[in-house]
Amino acid sequence: MEQTRYGLIGSKLGHSYSKIIHEQIADYTYELMPLPTEDEARAFMERRDFAAINVTIPYKQLVIPYCDVVDPKAAAIGAVNTIVNRDGRLYGYNTDYAGFAYLARAHGVDFAGKTVLILGTGGTHSTVAAVCKDGGAAEILTASRTGKGDALTYEEAMRRKDVQVIVNTTPCGMYPNVGQCLIDPAAFPALEAVLDVVYNPFRTELLLRAEEHHIPAASGFEMLVAQAVFAAEHFTGKALDADTLIPAVSRQLRHELANISIIGMPGCGKSTIGAALAKKLGKTFIDLDAEIERRTGHNIPDIFAQEGEAAFRRYEAETLADVAKQNRQIIACGGGIIKTPANVRALRQNGPVLWVRRPTEKLATGGRPLSKGGAALKQLEEERTPLYEAAASVVLDNTGTLREAADKAAALFEADETL
Repeated sequence: MEQTRYGLIGSKLGHSYSKIIHEQIADYTYELMPLPTEDEARAFMERRDFAAINVTIPYKQLVIPYCDVVDPKAAAIGAVNTIVNRDGRLYGYNTDYAGFAYLARAHGVDFAGKTVLILGTGGTHSTVAAVCKDGGAAEILTASRTGKGDALTYEEAMRRKDVQVIVNTTPCGMYPNVGQCLIDPAAFPALEAVLDVVYNPFRTELLLRAEEHHIPAASGFEMLVAQAVFAAEHFTGKALDADTLIPAVSRQLRHELANISIIGMPGCGKSTIGAALAKKLGKTFIDLDAEIERRTGHNIPDIFAQEGEAAFRRYEAETLADVAKQNRQIIACGGGIIKTPANVRALRQNGPVLWVRRPTEKLATGGRPLSKGGAALKQLEEERTPLYEAAASVVLDNTGTLREAADKAAALFEADETL
């Protein structure tokens, strides 16, 4: 059997971006190696049949006894996520520490004198706690489902009104189980920032709720890229320009992976622009209304006529929840998608929301259950415009040709600083 050169071990790796990140920053092939059980993980470590690996949930502590040398920082944290095989001897490191420190620094989060609440008690908790402690945090609190040991329960944690920074180190809200959230950021009046080590989706439910309350929030994607850069230095023995490489790779990969969700009035050109934009950017085009029809086996006018708008909105929300957690897509949505707040969060979790605006008199109305033209259409536009405005990341005025609209949409996407 050929030796594994470089790769990642963990129990479930279907959500992992590590392969594309490592192969972007270094000149080697990187393999994803899921090991569902501890017995498989132990057998893998005993064989030592690799040049260098990364380690993720839940094996960051399990691998420590197999290392011949453990870096002091990793030993103090009690978690190893990078192992290098040098002439049969295994050297263990923790690049999550530097990765999380980079994430906090990049988003202006200063732990000095702050009360920090860490969600979760696993290996990543120890890493985050070490960064917070070294950063001068005044108090570091821990919350878990059970509240065992020194940890608070999540209910108890939400009574701590002095919390200024929250860091999620649990898998809650991670793909494919998106939309889950352990606490409500609105419960913390002194809250200044929320960081989440989860990187898929880009914005977890926790981060989306924080943003709704205008609390600065950042995902673990930059941490993932940063720790990979620092791991690659151990893998190759070569120093990399991390301060240049991390933001550049993060931005490039986020643009490759991101969805663009298109909203706007019925008949404004969402599907036509979306299809052209998908072709231009090399992404998959999803017409959400067409997907609803495919899944239900009924066309939308018939759903409205036979079951009513409430039933259609239910089908719409269910379909969107499934579609929006995937990536590399252009999603053209129905005009009323923004009527349900959960839909807006689903659209925003993996990329920007593009609001296509078109003069009312130019909106197409044929075959649309809620668009009959005239005064009714103007009233509908007045009702929905504040919702479109609140949901949108960027705005596109569709008053020119299709090519002009697609080119402008692509330029808006490339210039989007939220990515």
